[in-house]
Amino acid sequence: MNREEAHRVQVGDQKLALVLHLPPRIPAPCVVACHGLGASKDSEKYLLLGREFPTAGLALCRFDFRGSGESDGSYALSTVATRIADLEAVLDFLAGHRALTGRVGLLGSSMGGFIVLHVAGRRHPPMPVVTWNAPATLRGLRSSTSEDVAGLGRAFFDELEKGSLADTPPGVAYSLTIQAERDEVVSPSHGQILFDRAADPKELHILKGADHRLSDMAHRMEAVALSLSWLARYLS
Repeated sequence: MNREEAHRVQVGDQKLALVLHLPPRIPAPCVVACHGLGASKDSEKYLLLGREFPTAGLALCRFDFRGSGESDGSYALSTVATRIADLEAVLDFLAGHRALTGRVGLLGSSMGGFIVLHVAGRRHPPMPVVTWNAPATLRGLRSSTSEDVAGLGRAFFDELEKGSLADTPPGVAYSLTIQAERDEVVSPSHGQILFDRAADPKELHILKGADHRLSDMAHRMEAVALSLSWLARYLS
């Protein structure tokens, strides 16, 4: 039977809300799932991952970035850099967990995918990473009419103007790019850019007819199956 643990992880003077789903057989490799703007660890996609991954033998960690869900902090004060720091803090916490082997993969949807690529690009040895409908760049985001973008503060856009965190890093290996064919939020062209920037081994998979949120359960389950196959291959 799968086991579920709730934790609070310290980042500076604030705390992140985290849920760890453990498979029946431990210690196990772990996949950390990162949500996008306006979402949380309790969004349907991450609850699904929390059920499916342990059944396949992988632990699954879902957490809220600061300013989202049950974590401390303000959404308006969040930036790419704060999200990177949050994910790094989660990885540091998981490194000491006795039920885990220490082998970790990353999965991120939309902005969460943008963040996991930045963190994976900094990690040695390399870690497997999967993105769902992630942007290759955030340049031009200020013009978006999305409520999720409207809630971001000046700090986010001031950081983007500096440029260093406005684009995904090149040369991220062990990267699976999953892109919805009919993504209405992130242009499908971003998926090709991410694939071209990545280093081998890498794969690009287009979900035929899918939208940004993978609203159709068939598309969502296809993304889960592809992700599981990729991550298990490099974490086993």
